[in-house]
Amino acid sequence: MPSTFLHPLGVAHPLIQAPMSGSNTPALVAAVSGAGGLGSLGAGYLEPQALLDQAAQIRAATDRPFAINLFVLPDAFEVDEARVDAVRARLDALMEREGLDVRTQRPARWAPVFSEQLAALREARPAVASFAFDLLDRTRVRELKALGIRVVGTATTVAEARAWAEQGADAVCVQGAEAGGHRGTFLHAPEEALVGLFALLPATVAALDIPVIAAGGIMDGRGMLAAEILGADASQLGTAFLACPESAAAEAWKRDLAQAEDHRVGTIYSFSGRAARGLRNRFVEAMAPFAGELPPYPVLNALTAPLRRAAAAAGRGDLLSEWCGQAAGRVRPMPAAELVRVLMDEYVEARHALA
Repeated sequence: MPSTFLHPLGVAHPLIQAPMSGSNTPALVAAVSGAGGLGSLGAGYLEPQALLDQAAQIRAATDRPFAINLFVLPDAFEVDEARVDAVRARLDALMEREGLDVRTQRPARWAPVFSEQLAALREARPAVASFAFDLLDRTRVRELKALGIRVVGTATTVAEARAWAEQGADAVCVQGAEAGGHRGTFLHAPEEALVGLFALLPATVAALDIPVIAAGGIMDGRGMLAAEILGADASQLGTAFLACPESAAAEAWKRDLAQAEDHRVGTIYSFSGRAARGLRNRFVEAMAPFAGELPPYPVLNALTAPLRRAAAAAGRGDLLSEWCGQAAGRVRPMPAAELVRVLMDEYVEARHALA
């Protein structure tokens, strides 16, 4: 069935590749968009010029619509220096024990400046701009829409979805508890917003009069159809694309995904200081006793970044932030365009079987 949100944009399939900041690439985005889905560039970690450069790379590879995603953050952060010093000592000691020749560094700044990223996004003019971590104010929403950019907000509860609708969003992506990567929660404590997708989705559809996109644990065409039956206008899949060759996920990460056991996937804070879903590995277990000492996002995320890069280079998936959704073990390593075709074949077959 055509998506009321995507079809007017010229997107053939009710399928969105999730914006996986740090692990997707312009090649992945272009491949998905070129195959008839909506590719999404996760730009939360990108400086403005890098965002513009990667948007240009996507346009050089495809003339199809694509999305850019940002994390809504303040431009400046208050930092607890005592916590920074304490966690640096913990992380350095851990890396020394694990044999990695890298230590923490205090970055020039903790994260890109959001207002500058947003200005770059406006210049890039993707078909869709999606946002997570907080609301975009109404003025900025109106400015994007005046440029012909459709706005999608991320919500983890019905209340958050309503809040995005009130800001003027064109659609809301509901992120079920099963979804991999960082939680988009902004109105609640993270542990209060772990609502399963198939409970959250129909409740949100009933509460809103704008399209609702389903995200969280969807790995095949049957899951897409199930979400559609519950009212989803489209499905957003992230983990399903992590094992594609176009993905920037480390090879050790890709290998571990295929072997992931469902009970080892959970909510993690120790890599970034913000709730995120992924594999509970050696790093997570080593940092668990110090949970109360950890600084919040983006401070901890910046401090662990060089350690994660070193772990990836060393093939140490057990020391990486191996973000993934609940059904990670069902990844299928294949080129992204081929995966889009397989997903849509499964979706059509499931529709026929149901009929």
